[in-house]
Amino acid sequence: QVQLVESGGGLVQAGGSLRLSCAASGRTFSYYAMGWFRQAPGKEREFVAAISRSGRNTNYADSVKGRFTISRDNAKNTSYLQMNNLNTVDTAAYCCAATDGGYSNTRYREYAYWGQGTQVTVSS
Repeated sequence: QVQLVESGGGLVQAGGSLRLSCAASGRTFSYYAMGWFRQAPGKEREFVAAISRSGRNTNYADSVKGRFTISRDNAKNTSYLQMNNLNTVDTAAYCCAATDGGYSNTRYREYAYWGQGTQVTVSS
């Protein structure tokens, strides 16, 4: 199995940027496709982005396309989520997750391993 720890969340003004990191330990990182999900208060967990094991393929929710970029560095056992042009609707707790399925997985039940989450708050 793999253990995941997120970092990089915080408070940012609308239009600003943040980069989230997800550090993995345990089983070989490159074995897993990685995803990012978010959950705002009172709302369901929402798929944000996913990346294939090699990093060559990515998948995004329509709401973040063109603004967010997912990447990974298998040598550093880390996945990243670069978030640009943030707006208030992006405010949520963001979690990274690992799946031994493919990067096309968008349902949270398809991800077996989760980090504890990092809060992103966007002010107007």
